[in-house]
Amino acid sequence: MSNIKFTNIHKSFGANKIINNFNLQGKEDEFLVLVGPSGCGKSTLLRMIAGLEQIDEGEIYINDQLVNELHPSKRETAMVFQSYALYPHMNVFENMSFGLKIEKRPKEEIEKKVVQAAKILKIEELLERRPKQLSGGQRQRVAIGRAITRNPKIFLFDEPLSNLDAALRAEMRVEISKLHNQIKTNMIYVTHDQVEAMTLADRIVILNHGNIEQVGTPDEIYSDPANIFVAQFIGTPKMNILKISSDHIISNNEINFLGNKVKLDKLNFSKKDYYLGIRPEHFNVSENNEYSFNPKVDLIENLGNEKIAYIKIDQYEISAKISSKHNIKNIIGFNSKDIFVFDESGKRIKS
Repeated sequence: MSNIKFTNIHKSFGANKIINNFNLQGKEDEFLVLVGPSGCGKSTLLRMIAGLEQIDEGEIYINDQLVNELHPSKRETAMVFQSYALYPHMNVFENMSFGLKIEKRPKEEIEKKVVQAAKILKIEELLERRPKQLSGGQRQRVAIGRAITRNPKIFLFDEPLSNLDAALRAEMRVEISKLHNQIKTNMIYVTHDQVEAMTLADRIVILNHGNIEQVGTPDEIYSDPANIFVAQFIGTPKMNILKISSDHIISNNEINFLGNKVKLDKLNFSKKDYYLGIRPEHFNVSENNEYSFNPKVDLIENLGNEKIAYIKIDQYEISAKISSKHNIKNIIGFNSKDIFVFDESGKRIKS
């Protein structure tokens, strides 16, 4: 069992503040995904855990041991990089065993660990091949296998699937999930891909400009976003966010919204601006809706089993994700329970 703890972590490169007062308590053997836009500090955090980057302020603990000054080789972490980082002149067995040879482990132990890792990843038949003879997915399996042989307390993944095509990414996501279930140790995974975050994570940490926007399970992040940034970062297409001015407010819990007088119980609107959010997948053509409107469809994207309509209504442009078996030009409906309300600063207002 293993866990990690971050206390008041700060990191800057010159005048550029990358990580700002990062605090997080990990859980034993969880799959933790750090997600956010490029430049938000995800990879920097990973490199600080591994000891490849110095910490300006704060403390990192692995299994209650302070590791700030601990040499990378002593931290019992293993990192899988985006670029695979395989030695081209070595075959698969030699690449996977390299770290163990540096540690001067016995030959029998090295062979046992490499073969065991190869079986887990189903690459036993590749052990004699060189990296140039492997596909991208096979190379990534070798990189993961090299990490497994180290028997680390914590696996660190730095966007490991970003160089693979879409079909192979989906396959490797499944393999990494199976690996976590099999070896039961902490995994910290960095990505900007929300699909990877939602499908892999026990918990997601959403970062923006070095700050934590929200931490939660995939369901919590999707169903209960803390603010507009989180609401729009998770979900494809992103959540529709519509500005509601004081002119739209009818009473303290009723507003004009998408051609309807929408009642939002337990909310007390005052005469100021708000933002209302509704996910594209929460529009539908069912007759069992509280509210509906006639869409003016600008464009339809056909995705096979579903389609995305880009719609104009009043001064708004919205997107709706509808099953392909329905005619998108029919009346579109929605329900008040699917509406998110945010204040002027973008913070979620809960009913």
